[in-house]
Amino acid sequence: MRLRALALAGLVLASGAVAQNPPGLSADLKLMPSYGGAVLTGRIGVSRPDEVLGVWSSLGRARLMKCSPRCEVVTSVPITGSLILSGSSGYRVVLGGSFKPGQKVSIVMRFRQGVILNTSAIVNR
Repeated sequence: MRLRALALAGLVLASGAVAQNPPGLSADLKLMPSYGGAVLTGRIGVSRPDEVLGVWSSLGRARLMKCSPRCEVVTSVPITGSLILSGSSGYRVVLGGSFKPGQKVSIVMRFRQGVILNTSAIVNR
């Protein structure tokens, strides 16, 4: 699983077709440790409606979850304007693995309209 995530990130970067910071797309993200992994927290902003189709880190693929009224894994997370992610929001992104406070984790996000965002998140205490 980890190898697949690294291979995807490598292919995306090697293709040259994807900008490091695509216009109209922003992310300010952190990771909050939780049982068995970490929850991605922060804000993702888009200039037009879109959907997050996948999130990968150096530890593998993250689970996209809809948590209303109960958490269940979904194939995409819709975004209109901005999406707030937290441990108590309606949508969550959860990464499995072992995280240490202060650790910097590379994050790759794929959107429905073909945009790839490469960013990083620091693990909070």
